[in-house]
Amino acid sequence: MTDALRSIDPRTGKEAGDAVEATTTIELAVIAERARAAAVDYAALPLAARAACLRAVSIALGEHADQVIATADAETALGTARLTGELARTRVQLELFADAVESGAFLEIIIDHADPAAKPTPRPDLRRMLVPLGPVAVYAASNFPLAFSVPGGDTASALAAGCPVIVKAHEGHPRTSELCARIVGDALMAAGAPDGTFAVVHGFEAGRELITHPAVKAAGFTGSLNGGRALHSLASARPEPIPFFGELGSINPVFATPGAVAERGAELAAAFVASATLGSGQFCTKPGVLFLPAGHGLEGELADAAAKASPHPLLHARIRDAYLDGAAALAGLPGVKTLAEPGADGEGFGVRPGLFQVGVADFLDNAEALLTECFGPVSVVVDHGPEDIARILELLPGSLTGSVHLADAESTGTFVQGLLPALAAKVGRVVVNGWPTGVAVTAAMQHGGPWPAATSSQYTSVGETAMRRFLRPVAYQDTPAELLPELLRDEAAVTVPRRVSQAFGT
Repeated sequence: MTDALRSIDPRTGKEAGDAVEATTTIELAVIAERARAAAVDYAALPLAARAACLRAVSIALGEHADQVIATADAETALGTARLTGELARTRVQLELFADAVESGAFLEIIIDHADPAAKPTPRPDLRRMLVPLGPVAVYAASNFPLAFSVPGGDTASALAAGCPVIVKAHEGHPRTSELCARIVGDALMAAGAPDGTFAVVHGFEAGRELITHPAVKAAGFTGSLNGGRALHSLASARPEPIPFFGELGSINPVFATPGAVAERGAELAAAFVASATLGSGQFCTKPGVLFLPAGHGLEGELADAAAKASPHPLLHARIRDAYLDGAAALAGLPGVKTLAEPGADGEGFGVRPGLFQVGVADFLDNAEALLTECFGPVSVVVDHGPEDIARILELLPGSLTGSVHLADAESTGTFVQGLLPALAAKVGRVVVNGWPTGVAVTAAMQHGGPWPAATSSQYTSVGETAMRRFLRPVAYQDTPAELLPELLRDEAAVTVPRRVSQAFGT
């Protein structure tokens, strides 16, 4: 008898829909072995065929859009407008990766021909390219039931890299996960992907067993710091350790200069609160702390904006409880003033936004507590002087984003020109005169950062280069042409980019 995962409607806190059974140990072993068996054949698909698989998934999601959105809304209360946009984003990133696969640039092919006359020693013939790691475990996020879940960016980038995928579904939306699993699996099979290329598992124990199964060669995770730490430890403790790419927690600091406050202070206050409460503060890019010059006088505008923000259900009871506990902990710190009182609101998991203010001295004394992410619609405003910036930057933990709002005349000033490089040392994306809660799906996007934003600041989980997490380099030395992969042969009719040693042209 397996445990059942039941959908809970965040609006009412009551069960909604049929339960989904947890995956047993035997079932998981079968799924993992099927993925292992599929790995070679899926990696060997021509790039055009691999791209067609991704496009087939995108098309299928569009064909089932109404059902997907309705199911996700019943389990998350995120609303049809938000989920419609999220589904569009999910499909866009599948298309983005399909285009990237077809271009072939992600393979990073380098050919260095032999040079017997090279000094100090003759040079062998070397040909290098990136190859798939093998089956990837993807751990779905609760706050994006589509774009960071079963058909989301980790799944899309791993499939694009040529790796079979096993998704550990999030328990917060099991029926949405099951529905998307059927859509994705059927689309891949119809497009010619080998049996075992894709699967979904459910349940806490299945999640632990998945990352320790020897067939799994890498893992991608979006979620809490504690959950990510636990999985990272399991991945590292295996007889064969595997890479674990986790997006964990982020405070996403925002700085506003004196010029920006003087020029548009009220507008900044309203926009900050709007960004911090977007999606009820359940975005990994939520701005959790706003640094304002002392004497800014925006307390009234900030409080009014927070009071006008509509209460909204959080995704599930654990997030609600953690939000209320975290907000209470912030309120109890020395020198903290409440601008907007957080709390539970209405039925289900509804909450009111919270906003706190603190002076720089108390902030510096309690920085670790004030800079710990509290998931949900709560943020902290810190009043400081220009002499405090260096110390503030020193104390900031790694984040996905860091934002700076400035006046036009300040862009050439030494203060701002010093602030941006210092902030870039702490974050994966620097935002100027904008807000971090929009993450564009593009080739240049960086969605990662120094710990604890991610387990490795070298990679991204959004954008074209997210594929790089699931690839490794292989070099062939003095290998006969007939034994080389086709794309590394001199005579190959290739359209993918290849860097060839200058002595023999490019």
